[in-house]
Amino acid sequence: MGSRVSARRLWRGLTRHALQGFEHSRRVAAAAAVAQVNREVDATGRPDWWRTPLLARRARAPFWLLVAVTATGTLAMHILVPVLPLAAVGFGVSRSAIQQAITLYLFGIAAGQLVYGPVSDRFGRRPTLIAALALYIAASAIAGCAATIGALLIARVVQAIGGCGGLVLGRAIVRDSAGPSEATSRMALLTMVQSLAPGIGPAVGGVLGAWFGWRSIFLLLVTLGIVTLGGVVLALPETAATRGSGRMLGSYLHLLRSRTFCGYMLGGAFTSTTFFAYLTASPFIFTNMLHRPATAVGLYYLVVMAGVPFGSFAASRLAGRVRPNVLLRAMSAIALAGAALFFAVAATASVTVPSVLGPMILFSIGVGAASPVAITAAISTEPHMIGAASGLYGFMQMANGALCTLAVGLIPANPAFAAASVLLAGLVLGQFFFLLATRRAAA
Repeated sequence: MGSRVSARRLWRGLTRHALQGFEHSRRVAAAAAVAQVNREVDATGRPDWWRTPLLARRARAPFWLLVAVTATGTLAMHILVPVLPLAAVGFGVSRSAIQQAITLYLFGIAAGQLVYGPVSDRFGRRPTLIAALALYIAASAIAGCAATIGALLIARVVQAIGGCGGLVLGRAIVRDSAGPSEATSRMALLTMVQSLAPGIGPAVGGVLGAWFGWRSIFLLLVTLGIVTLGGVVLALPETAATRGSGRMLGSYLHLLRSRTFCGYMLGGAFTSTTFFAYLTASPFIFTNMLHRPATAVGLYYLVVMAGVPFGSFAASRLAGRVRPNVLLRAMSAIALAGAALFFAVAATASVTVPSVLGPMILFSIGVGAASPVAITAAISTEPHMIGAASGLYGFMQMANGALCTLAVGLIPANPAFAAASVLLAGLVLGQFFFLLATRRAAA
């Protein structure tokens, strides 16, 4: 009996000693690995963290981080909308002048996306995204301190160029990490969650503007940008499996020769970002026409944007059960119906808060469901040019959005009728191009 107890104690002691030795070895190896990562430098002289996350060598990007990355550019665009009248008063400028803070931001996003796609195909998603976020943070800080409307507009353009990196690369990373069918579902989920940014953004912007002034918005953007950049440096892996040529002109010419890609791209642009016509007109519809406070404008926008995650969730559930082209046509038809109803309300001078919000909620449900299907279909046409396809698609989206904001200001009518006219025209064109794309794909 005594020998059994002694043997058991001896075994426990040896086991404990072995485990302690293993743990010590593991810690030494981990410390050596960290030191090695800190010493590693690639052929161009950049440290390894430029390409590898510091916390772990992950094979897939965390979903929460993709949401933060893609929401960066859209949040900066939407959060400023409810305080445009306050900013106009602060600078002593007209409504059309301050609306350029949105229009030029859209042009900046459009132009930047043409660059990020091929650059990320050539140099990788992670280093390109780190550089973009750093630019975004610096420009946000400058915009918050702008003393003139000119300085603000210049800073907004640079902010847009930095922020659009997340829009392009977020989509590319999703497509890198999944096959076409899974990518549609993941893209829909990403759209559903990231739509909270443009939905909540105006509500938060309205409250911040009312309590702390419109400049406080940029302090919030700087803070969130720093947090997102930290998450990318720590946890985002490189997802590009191969390196493309990075030749922008050649890549874009190749894509533009694809009628299927162009159909999905133009259809997606006209269906989704024509919404910016309503975006820039809404504060003046509710404030000037319906005499509602700025805080209410943000809440109304939140109600409308609530339809986007609902539609995106529906698309994610239907992606594996309904053919993508059928789903795309059906969901874009819902958006068209909402635009037609809003036009009828504006044309008959029946503008009230419920009569505006109802059709726009229907519109946002259709857009939320159609957009991820269109994006996935477009960037899947050329698997070796995912980054370039994502960039060109995003360029067309934002260029269309910018032109729509300009059109609203040029139409000599009240803001409700001007926005409704642009919205309906865009949705009709979107349906036309989707029809061309789906017929071409079927053939």
